[in-house]
Amino acid sequence: MEEIVLKKQSDCKWDQVSLGEIMLRLDPGDTRIKTTRQFTVWEGGGEYNVARGLKRCFKLNTAVVTGIVENDVGYLLQDLIYQGGVNQDYVKWFPFDGVGKKCRVGLNFTEKGFGVRGALGVSDRGHTAASLLKKGDIDWNQIFGKDGVRWLHTGGIFAALSDTTPDVVIEALQIAKKNGVITSYDLNYRPSLWKDIGGQARAQEVNKEIAKFVDVMIGNEEDFHAALGFEIPGVDENFGNIKIESYKQMLKNVVKAYPNFKALATTLRQAKTATINDWGAILYYKDEFYEAINRPNLEIYDRVGGGDSFASGLIYGFLAGKSPEQAVNYGAAHGALAMTTPGDTTMASLKEVESIMKGAGARVQR
Repeated sequence: MEEIVLKKQSDCKWDQVSLGEIMLRLDPGDTRIKTTRQFTVWEGGGEYNVARGLKRCFKLNTAVVTGIVENDVGYLLQDLIYQGGVNQDYVKWFPFDGVGKKCRVGLNFTEKGFGVRGALGVSDRGHTAASLLKKGDIDWNQIFGKDGVRWLHTGGIFAALSDTTPDVVIEALQIAKKNGVITSYDLNYRPSLWKDIGGQARAQEVNKEIAKFVDVMIGNEEDFHAALGFEIPGVDENFGNIKIESYKQMLKNVVKAYPNFKALATTLRQAKTATINDWGAILYYKDEFYEAINRPNLEIYDRVGGGDSFASGLIYGFLAGKSPEQAVNYGAAHGALAMTTPGDTTMASLKEVESIMKGAGARVQR
């Protein structure tokens, strides 16, 4: 495995850029989607959440590449992104057709689980602006060659949106590589996104092609199987009872198949209930495994976005010149903290992340 070599911060306008869709999350709070009478509105998206975490928690300069429709719902999304601090110079705005038949903002109705009732997400994201992006729409040479970027992040959610978005991903990855930009990709397998366009077989077809151009591949215990077709011996149908050595062997097999990978990173989650999870992570880098502090029986308030916050913490570790062991622990601690608050995005600070890494307890701060 090759070493991750980053461009100098002084030579780049952006520490990190994300390519992906940003939706409005409609959150019923402590009630349910099908019975609520009101929603709290957040912004969120698997790729965007990483850029936002790096900006808000880790104080790095980040930007997003996406599509947004030009109407008041799009402007609401724009305003929420402003609050997150992520730059929007590379957003492509699409005209509104009057009713949303051709172009709209995606909606993600998401309720928190509790106990035996798992979290539930219901997507309403057909014909969205981001899904209309196609190869050639974005001036990647400007972004990577002239402005300068140290790290590009994208993922399998964006790649699943339409027939054109995988080509956008590959175009971005290839031009990033030519300009010395490190790239990461979160597999983020979502059965609902692939259901009507070929299912798991299509997901693997798309992701196997994209994987050829990625430096750092990120996923959870299910993603490498569902999105890339790798088997983990001895796991049950819910991906529980994973033996850590079997999982490590699977990661070694992934690298054999994709020697371009410079690192593999994965969260390990055993959901005992919706609100009690075992939480851990592994980084495979330069032929060595680095395990994050394991957090058994972690209490969860809102699990959505935990994996994205893991990714942003991990990326921060590399960008900040931390050791591999520190990098995976930044990711695991940040992911754990993100799941203690509502919404897809982090509300944690770097000080809090580092305190958790050092084993700080939950006594009141005053």
